[in-house]
Amino acid sequence: MIFTRQDHERLAGILAEAGRREVMPRFRNLGEGEIREKRSATDLVTEADEAAERFISAELARAFPGAVLIGEEAAAADPMLIERLGDAELAFVIDPIDGTLNYASDLPLFVVMAAAVVKGEVVAAVIHDPVVADSAMALRGEGAWLAGDGTSRDLRVAQAAAPREMTGMMSWQYFPEPLRSTLPGRTPAFANVCSLRCCGHEYRLAAAGNGHFLLYGRLNPWDHAPGSLIHAEAGGHVRMLDGQPYRPAQPTLGLLCAPDAQSWQEIRGILVGEPA
Repeated sequence: MIFTRQDHERLAGILAEAGRREVMPRFRNLGEGEIREKRSATDLVTEADEAAERFISAELARAFPGAVLIGEEAAAADPMLIERLGDAELAFVIDPIDGTLNYASDLPLFVVMAAAVVKGEVVAAVIHDPVVADSAMALRGEGAWLAGDGTSRDLRVAQAAAPREMTGMMSWQYFPEPLRSTLPGRTPAFANVCSLRCCGHEYRLAAAGNGHFLLYGRLNPWDHAPGSLIHAEAGGHVRMLDGQPYRPAQPTLGLLCAPDAQSWQEIRGILVGEPA
């Protein structure tokens, strides 16, 4: 199946409308009982997450009849949904609010994002920031760009640099031991390493050249399918820690994004301790 630019524009429009209708009206306006824990105090779901996912899923079902829809909240209720991702002729992975902890903390650092997946391969992606109303987007083979307010500009990852000059973002807490404990101690080799508590904004920054690398442990497809394509189409080198290409239907551990293959190997060696 070919996912066209027109299809991509429909996907982007649906996410933008979800941001306007469901996400922004509830921001800093959630009532008692509208924020709940899922697995921990840092893993939350809000009424806005659920409402936005319902809206996006309904609109995608109308626009793309027969497509498999895998939303974060739907998959939390039925984990077997993810098994349909590898073979589906067309599937969408949906993160109605990425950065829910920020959203629930009244911090305007969250996104609405989704990716189109054909036979297990990510072919289109949108990461929409409803606060400033722009979207980072990519189509496989056609590059990555940032669009908003009637303008558009290409996205391009940063140039390679020496490690001491690199900045990056990573989520070390989701790696197993002993890596979970050793990763933080290796970050002084770089100029700065941080986390925004929002994968979507981290991918947007890196794809725009405002940071050199991203490292993630837990790889839920709705968190990484959109950003991985945008980063790759912006010229980046995106690989699992074992060196294999990223595919959302194969949730192995550890994803590293870098400006190029040589930088990827160098960063991996510093953080993980051995070459791929």
